[in-house]
Amino acid sequence: MLKFARIKKFKQESDIKQDMKACFMGLGYIGLPTAIIAAMHDVEVVGVDVNPAVVEKTNAGILHIVEPGLAQKLGEVVSSGALRASLTPEVSDAYFIVVPTPFKGNHEPDISFVEAATRAVVPFLKEGDLYVIESTSPIGTTELMAELIYRLRPELKDKIYIAYCPERVLPGNVIYELVHNDRVIGGINPESTQRAMEFYARFVKGELHPTNARTAEMCKLTENSSRDVQIAFANELSLICDRAGINVWELINLANKHPRVNILQPGCGVGGHCIAVDPYFITAAYPNESKLIADARAVNNYKAEWCAEKVINAMLRFEIENRRKPVVAMMGVAFKPDIDDLRESPAKAIISKVMQRCNNARILVVEPNVAEHHVFKLTPYEQAYKEADIAVFLTAHTPFKSLPWDDNKVILDFCGIFRR
Repeated sequence: MLKFARIKKFKQESDIKQDMKACFMGLGYIGLPTAIIAAMHDVEVVGVDVNPAVVEKTNAGILHIVEPGLAQKLGEVVSSGALRASLTPEVSDAYFIVVPTPFKGNHEPDISFVEAATRAVVPFLKEGDLYVIESTSPIGTTELMAELIYRLRPELKDKIYIAYCPERVLPGNVIYELVHNDRVIGGINPESTQRAMEFYARFVKGELHPTNARTAEMCKLTENSSRDVQIAFANELSLICDRAGINVWELINLANKHPRVNILQPGCGVGGHCIAVDPYFITAAYPNESKLIADARAVNNYKAEWCAEKVINAMLRFEIENRRKPVVAMMGVAFKPDIDDLRESPAKAIISKVMQRCNNARILVVEPNVAEHHVFKLTPYEQAYKEADIAVFLTAHTPFKSLPWDDNKVILDFCGIFRR
């Protein structure tokens, strides 16, 4: 364990250059906001993305993701020249790897994007530079990338700073949390940890917690695996309560009256690029030691399948009783409320399965945070709810909560819109 004292800010003590330049590899849901915040704090930023449309929009000051308050800040840093986007890296003082780390078909983590981004910046590295991975990564990834860098550029051995610093922000509140949340920072050596902390101290008001790279990597995986286990408990309760004829929402509310109980709310599964993915990074590497984590993943995956079967059965019953196929409104596609992020969304999987099994039914797909979708034809939520014989609530978007309960409809509320 490193012996650094925990610090909140030591920008005044840092010898880091005020005119430093940073290169962010990846302009997605985390890379772009972080690049913008850094550009607002005396850092010249070049953001790199492989998607020409993203680069073009960013340089025009147009936000390509949905995040409250971020569009204005993007316009400010682009117009001031503090941030610009590019398809290729440039010589900088610090390089940040903020690319996706999906898993393969067998649930093994795929770090090929991290490696590709690292290979792309290797030619630009020079003595004294800082290299940081923010992408969620399997344990040992930072060390592997350090070995790759030194293999390609042996003259830089022990002459650059290499660290891992995972993000821990909530979509919809990214601007605030990038600045105010604590950060865990782990270098491959104490000097790398300190140099990385110096950079993040420029804009992070939360506490900076030093450690080593492997612990920082495991910390990120642990945080999201813990959430997955907690959600699995709530989802498993919902399955039990459905069989037992108990209102799960009332049950959890009553159980949480206990001073040491805090059960989360169930949903139709778990989505997003973090909680639905990160536990596999642990189970793939340590299958014999991660039984609880693996079981929680299985429960949350099953919940989506269970929801789909509930919808399909409700459609069949309606058709038998009414001698016509129902109009079904699938309310919500994003993986969580009030965002446009569809990555690993259980709602999307449920909709797809229902469509495949009931291809002659009229199914209205609703996602108020997305203008259009390449697969689903989207319908305004009020229109879809009005026309629906069966309303299926998959994501608890705020606009849905204004809809009235309708006894004339079959309502399947998997996310607690009505709590009944």
